[in-house]
Amino acid sequence: MIYFLNHEMEQQMRLMKIFWVLLMGCFYSNLFAAWHFTAADVNALHSKPADHRIAYGTDALQFGDLRLPSGAGPYPVAIIIHGGCWLAKIADLQNSAALADALRELGIATWNIEYRREDSVGGGWPGTFLDVANAADYLQKIAKQYSLDLDHVIVIGHSAGGHLALWLAARHQLPATSQLYMPHPLKIRGVIALAGVPNLEMFRSQATKVCGADVIGNLLGTTPDQVNAHYKEASPSELLPLGVPQVLIFGTDDKVVPYIFGINYQQAARKKGEMVQVLIVDGAAHHEFTVPNSISWPTVKSAIASLLH
Repeated sequence: MIYFLNHEMEQQMRLMKIFWVLLMGCFYSNLFAAWHFTAADVNALHSKPADHRIAYGTDALQFGDLRLPSGAGPYPVAIIIHGGCWLAKIADLQNSAALADALRELGIATWNIEYRREDSVGGGWPGTFLDVANAADYLQKIAKQYSLDLDHVIVIGHSAGGHLALWLAARHQLPATSQLYMPHPLKIRGVIALAGVPNLEMFRSQATKVCGADVIGNLLGTTPDQVNAHYKEASPSELLPLGVPQVLIFGTDDKVVPYIFGINYQQAARKKGEMVQVLIVDGAAHHEFTVPNSISWPTVKSAIASLLH
């Protein structure tokens, strides 16, 4: 009896420590206020190696990097989903490695996942979505081995990964007839979309402009009828209300995913009776959000603290 009481107190102390460390970070000065990062800049950021690279499937792209904080668990978990226009040729999980490593240092276990994109064999519809779902659910298989606290799991996604993060939090709304449906999905405590895409149909023309191809059309099918039908299962805006706390963070200088897409989603959610928090970082562009100590870092850390506390 005493053991369980002490164990519970230890868990509460761990969560409180994470909460205060994250909030304290908000008082640090923004070191890169006038600098706009590129994807290459983010890829070049230093990060310590993951503790474990674990396959959640048989394909070479079905794996995740697990980073564990020091000290005893169970640890709260952040599932991290990189972006890159849903294209393997543009980005991989190295683009979110620095973010995953920084959160580990703050006491949060991170599961930085790789997945098949639409230009990967087996990617697109439905493979990309099934990979993200299977990667998340795989935490249920390894939680005991790595002392993961599945009552405190959040999802963080950037850009196209922001779309997939929101979708992951929404998939419990899918009908059993959907190709994307899976029984007993991992429960998500909250989701953070960093310059994410909440409405695929609304973003389609912008995506074609910034990605150089009709990436959303290619993600959802091979015919117009397929694409139109799959919006209802793949776009977070079509699955509202999600029933999960959502924080969408954008930058005033972001030309890739302008913050108007977040405002429109927030309004659509409100009509469904759901409150979505949209935060806009003055001076931030598209790639600052996965950079520790960037101009957007205090906002990102505060959002994480609010969901985990």
